[in-house]
Amino acid sequence: MPSRKWMQNAYQYRDSGAEASRVNKRGRLNRQVPINGMVSGMSMAFQMNRRVRVAVSIGIVWIAGLLIGCHSGDLRKQNGRDCASIEQTFDLSARIDTLNLLSEAFTSRCDELVVKYGEQARSQFRHKSFSITKETTNVFVPDGTFIDYVMESYERGYLSILLAASYLRLQNHEEGKVELRDLDHELFAPIYNYGEDPVNLLLSAVLWERVGDIREARVDWLRLRDLPNLTKKEDEALRRFADERVSLIDSGDGTGAAWRLYRVGRFPQVDWDLEFANSTSGYFSVTPRQPFIASCASETGLRLSTESWFNKLAIRHSQAYHPLLNVQTWIRLPIGVVYSLIPVAAGAGVMVGGCMLDAVGDGKGALCQLSVVGGMAIMSTAPKVLEGALRPDLRHWEQVPAAFVVTRASGPDQEPCLAGLKADVHRML
Repeated sequence: MPSRKWMQNAYQYRDSGAEASRVNKRGRLNRQVPINGMVSGMSMAFQMNRRVRVAVSIGIVWIAGLLIGCHSGDLRKQNGRDCASIEQTFDLSARIDTLNLLSEAFTSRCDELVVKYGEQARSQFRHKSFSITKETTNVFVPDGTFIDYVMESYERGYLSILLAASYLRLQNHEEGKVELRDLDHELFAPIYNYGEDPVNLLLSAVLWERVGDIREARVDWLRLRDLPNLTKKEDEALRRFADERVSLIDSGDGTGAAWRLYRVGRFPQVDWDLEFANSTSGYFSVTPRQPFIASCASETGLRLSTESWFNKLAIRHSQAYHPLLNVQTWIRLPIGVVYSLIPVAAGAGVMVGGCMLDAVGDGKGALCQLSVVGGMAIMSTAPKVLEGALRPDLRHWEQVPAAFVVTRASGPDQEPCLAGLKADVHRML
């Protein structure tokens, strides 16, 4: 992490659709019929004229639907829900579900919902409320059972990005700037979960350029250029791209860039295992189920994975990041071992008791054999009991991208960092 003095200096540098043409079509029927068939001819003409009008009306509605659903070259997903259906499922007491719904609302371009519920979620999910009763009870049950989820710093930052992007799509640039400035507070705030990350800095830099504030964008590009202390490993592609961008801005050639933002894939599921040696997060080894996409830099764009977000999850139980969680983790270890011995003792009791009853009742071994099978089945649950007791709290915002691509190319097929990707690619801005 960068030094507090550097963070304060960087923070102080901050300053507090298309017209659719109308189509008029008239269906005319010029048919000559005999006099004695005039009535039936007029009826046929009326029916055919009516069919033409219906067909034209359906065509106009279909085209209008495409125009409404299409924004910046993107169409709503055919299986996506409408905004009213999404709003009915919001429940702020279910915090992870709320965050996932915000992602769905943003993808469905329900920007009013993102603004309405995003601000509430950020204010309610950012602080941790300590309770002696809950923290003590948390030692005897699986981690996080009675503890409300608190957003990680990168989640608060990404939520600010979604809010800013939603305001931009609503053509409210001033509120978008307010959200981008709030992003600084979320990344620098010395609260329970803290720390800035390169992904949100990259998105912030691009959005500042989209609203025309090059000076604010330059601050974020500078932070990305001086990256080594922000992540576990130095990302040369990102640093080189940021350095080139700063040089272009300083030379006056970096203004007016038409940035496009794409999301790639979905954040992988998280696995864990016990590891008592060389672990930086208690006695856990936390790994992604699928590897992250490598970074990529081209003349027009940059691809950056959200691996830095995963790294925050991986160290959640470390002594340096959350001492209280780390202490609770070690206290839970012997308690979990005791819990796992319960099915062992129960299984042994079933075997011994069954065989004794069989001997007393002269059951010829049938009851004893059945007791042994049942007892072994009970004893075999001990590893699952231990796993359930020691399972770490790895809750997180699930519906976030696995990577982002920012580019000045006019289309995705013209950006080298988007070529050959097997994951789904969707444009955000």
